[in-house]
Amino acid sequence: MSQDKSGYPMMGETNPLHNNVYGPPQPGFGMPPPNYSQAPGGPYPPAAGYGQPGFPQAGPGFAPGPYPQMPYPQMPYPQGPYPQGPYQQGPVQPGFAGDPVAPAGSPGYHGDGPPSYYDNEEFTNSGFEDKSIRQAFIRKVFLVLTVQLMITFSFVAVFTFVDEAKLFVRRNPWTYYVSYAVFFVSLIVLSCCGEFRRKHPWNLIALSILTLSLSYMVGMIASFYDTETVIMAVGITAVVCFTVVLFSLQSKYDFTSCRGVLFVCLIVLLLFSILCIFIRHRILHIVYASLGALLFTCFLAVDTQLLLGNKKLSLSPEEYIFAALNLYTDIINIFLYILAIVGRSRE
Repeated sequence: MSQDKSGYPMMGETNPLHNNVYGPPQPGFGMPPPNYSQAPGGPYPPAAGYGQPGFPQAGPGFAPGPYPQMPYPQMPYPQGPYPQGPYQQGPVQPGFAGDPVAPAGSPGYHGDGPPSYYDNEEFTNSGFEDKSIRQAFIRKVFLVLTVQLMITFSFVAVFTFVDEAKLFVRRNPWTYYVSYAVFFVSLIVLSCCGEFRRKHPWNLIALSILTLSLSYMVGMIASFYDTETVIMAVGITAVVCFTVVLFSLQSKYDFTSCRGVLFVCLIVLLLFSILCIFIRHRILHIVYASLGALLFTCFLAVDTQLLLGNKKLSLSPEEYIFAALNLYTDIINIFLYILAIVGRSRE
């Protein structure tokens, strides 16, 4: 092969290594790729198979057998067959490398989102047992109850200390029956209609109507007693209710398991009240009022423990209106029975 002065081959001559003519670039070298199996030294040993369980091992050479297709969960990725082979790479899927893909039928599978805690059947719903939710529920119930009691005892104070209010209710007894009818209807709606008492703000509106009607009734009843009797009844009620609530919160005894017995005692008390209507006797009325105060004190202990959520029976955190209604009616009944005991005893 001739060379020019610079030492490079002359144009138009053949390079024995490339079997090509120097000049303009050609699209290829014109020689097939080398066959490594025919290289000096003999053929190379066949490649070892991939050690994966459930897949056939590779045969001689570099071409492993086809892998069995498995149904991969594609949501939300488009469906399609994956390219096979040891060198071809499929499209890179978004996500984190090395993350195991959950089967499509497993609980909590939501595609690209994290698994939901509440969809996993292996775990129980902790919203009811969560301590922070339960504490917020108790605070909300006692806040509503405080507002109710402030309104009620404001009515009691007006009907006790204002003489014009006493004269008005004594001249218009029909207002008592109207307020009683409004209270009874509101009580039935809030007690029996579970969906209604969980709808905001209608549940608060119904509870406000019930509170105003019952407050008027209590104030009207208190107007027939003298001022000292009402003040004594309010003080005794406050001490009793505070003691019972504190004891119920700290006691390990489950008062909620006695709810059926208390309901039977309530029916007996109602029959006793019918007897007191026809038999006008002071001692009988004092006994009836004492039994009523004792019974509703036990109801107050039961309804207080229903708020805690760690006894046999408990209220859902969504039932804060119902819980406040139970405590409110218990306290008002205790006040009325204590007022009757003190008033009959002072006659």
